Amino acid sequence: MEQLAFRMQLLPGMVDEYRKRHDEIWPELVDLLHEAGISDYSIFLDEETLALFAVLRLSEGNQRESLPQSPVMQRWWASMAPLMQVQSDNRPCEWPLVPMFHMA
Repeated sequence: MEQLAFRMQLLPGMVDEYRKRHDEIWPELVDLLHEAGISDYSIFLDEETLALFAVLRLSEGNQRESLPQSPVMQRWWASMAPLMQVQSDNRPCEWPLVPMFHMA
């Protein structure tokens, strides 16, 4: 199982709404992520910079790259676009994080 981490950027004033939407995450989105081989997915907030740090696990043979074509994923991204920095297709801007240390 591979671990992946990346940074995203929340827009000012959007912390409460971002948390609310994830507290109410759509069951069909959770199913889609699991079906794509994504598990143990956490997002952390740096309150000073509004940077979001995501960490997830990818199963071998995962289908993460197919997610942008899913209508559920596209609807989720469109709903989240007003809250964060996004690309032209509403996909969140992601900056990969380089592993520096891990203790099991």
